[in-house]
Amino acid sequence: MSEVQFGGEFVWYPSPELIAQSNLQQFTDRNQLGSYDELMRRSTTDIAWFWDRVLRDLDIQFYKPYSRVVDLSDGKPWAKWCVAAEMNIVHNLLDKYADTPIDKKLAIKSEIEDLAAAGRSLTYKELRDQVDRMANALRALGLGRGDAVGVFMPMVPEIVVAMLAIIKIGGIFLPLFSGFGAAAIVSRLNDAEAKALFTAAGTYRRGKFCPMKPIADEAAAQIPTLRQLVVLNQAGEWLVEDLSPNAGPPTTLPGPFDDAPTERTSAEDPMMIIYTSGTTGRPKGAMHTHCGFPIKSAQDMWHGLDLHSDETLFWMTDMGWMMGPWEVFGTLLLGATMMFYDGAPDFPGPDRVWSLVARHKVTALGVSPTLIRALRRYGDEIVHRHDLSSLRKFASTGEPWNPEPWMWLFQNVGRGKLPIINYSGGTEISGGILMGNVLTPMKPCAFSGPLPGMAADVVDENGKSVRGQVGELVIREPWIGMTRGFWKDRQRYIDAYWSRFPDVWVHGDWAAVDDDGLWYILGRSDDTIKIAGKRVGPAEVESVLVAHSQVSEAAAIGVPDSIKGEALVCFCVLKKGVNGDVALAAELKENVARDLGKALAPREVVFVGDIPKTRNAKVMRRVVRAAYLGEKLGDTSALENPASLDEIKRVAG
Repeated sequence: MSEVQFGGEFVWYPSPELIAQSNLQQFTDRNQLGSYDELMRRSTTDIAWFWDRVLRDLDIQFYKPYSRVVDLSDGKPWAKWCVAAEMNIVHNLLDKYADTPIDKKLAIKSEIEDLAAAGRSLTYKELRDQVDRMANALRALGLGRGDAVGVFMPMVPEIVVAMLAIIKIGGIFLPLFSGFGAAAIVSRLNDAEAKALFTAAGTYRRGKFCPMKPIADEAAAQIPTLRQLVVLNQAGEWLVEDLSPNAGPPTTLPGPFDDAPTERTSAEDPMMIIYTSGTTGRPKGAMHTHCGFPIKSAQDMWHGLDLHSDETLFWMTDMGWMMGPWEVFGTLLLGATMMFYDGAPDFPGPDRVWSLVARHKVTALGVSPTLIRALRRYGDEIVHRHDLSSLRKFASTGEPWNPEPWMWLFQNVGRGKLPIINYSGGTEISGGILMGNVLTPMKPCAFSGPLPGMAADVVDENGKSVRGQVGELVIREPWIGMTRGFWKDRQRYIDAYWSRFPDVWVHGDWAAVDDDGLWYILGRSDDTIKIAGKRVGPAEVESVLVAHSQVSEAAAIGVPDSIKGEALVCFCVLKKGVNGDVALAAELKENVARDLGKALAPREVVFVGDIPKTRNAKVMRRVVRAAYLGEKLGDTSALENPASLDEIKRVAG
């Protein structure tokens, strides 16, 4: 690939005080490593030493200690961690805090869309008591170690109770996106042979009640292994429905309600299966263990986000996406507070996110570039009407940034003082490959580099390391959070990540490293568009489009072209009050041609009201392309806004 330029100038520098107080600097000093570069070197060349230090510093407690941190005898794809150890992560999330000062701290703050409803909170002790009660109820229902249990609920405190109770009894937590239809639930729960399903009466979006229980009922009828539905009704009470023939009416939770023992599990017992949608075929069930996903989540928050125990983290997400469990595991392991919001980010007004930050004294705000592009169109005034002085940092994940929205967040919300900690990885990673930190200066859209413990590299088509040009993002050594394979599909896991280069994980992202050593994600490598032999990532095109003062969001796709192989079609969402016309479309085409070269000028610029994306705001370019070309859409169960496809189909027709 050709040489490229990235990033521009540094815009944020850490203060000496921030560096000295940071978790990352203190970890470096404690281990007498001398420098951040030395930490990175040792964390990726002596992985057993590094992850042992992380486990110890996070105070991960074991019923039986590990004999070795890692065993690679079956090869890197099948690394075994915390060998021969016994533990249950719930002991580390809740039990060990009993009768300590953390018990009185808030574990969860939450708010729902209805402003008339009071916000809710749970202390660590209150959360532990509710988890104990639910664990006892699940055992009374005949559920236990190794049983998979689905959770299809809104982002309310009870979803954490359900999640941790399943794990506490040694079960396998199976989170489901709250916007799924019945078919998506059926495919996942049948694959896992689930024994029970948690659900709720429903949730609210933009003031409208969205029932969930009827969807759960429809799904349950098609899952032969399912024995019970555990339902949170609209009064906030838990009910149990027996799904066996001739069962009676729903009942309240069975007792007893006192303390519940935590199941003593192997460190490598399955704890969670998260299904990710592939472009074709059935969803992939990424399997995670007690000593895997939670440890990586906490380490990323600790080293990358620099989260401290006195902080409140708010990440607008859903438990069906990895950032939901990530937020729960990471905050609880660090003794911090999680903030949940169940609702639309701009309801009842476009300042809802900023009002949530102000009301709940959020210190770390997790966003996506798509969310910021959408909020930016409403201007600066709605931001400045709220007291955001509690904020210490932003974090961002989901997709690559464009410079203009990044700078808007940095300058107009963060007042040019707060770091934006970019974060990129995936469900199979248990968190991040690349991340920002508070030790190193920042450029717009960039990452400081790989997280400690992540032996990441950028390589060409032959697997050779490259710098200053675009290549494939790979990982050369195992890490503790890596998925232990796909549920009941070992070969698919190997094919997906380990088949291209020997003993190297190929992640499927285009990446680059600039002359200053900063890293960039440039989009999915399978999203790459090739026009007359010239490769372009969609994020690069979209950055040009959203740089226009009248464009809020954009998605670029490649479509078949008889002469060039592929041609560029761009979809743009305009800012409030702007009308798209032929002149604006022509101007946008000219801007792309000017910035990227005439050969890459779009064939068409289409104005739409919305772009298909997931709940965590990842643009679904594959689905956009299929809808535009009239092809089969594949798995669309993850879409937050499926109605957006109808408009794309109409403009294509």
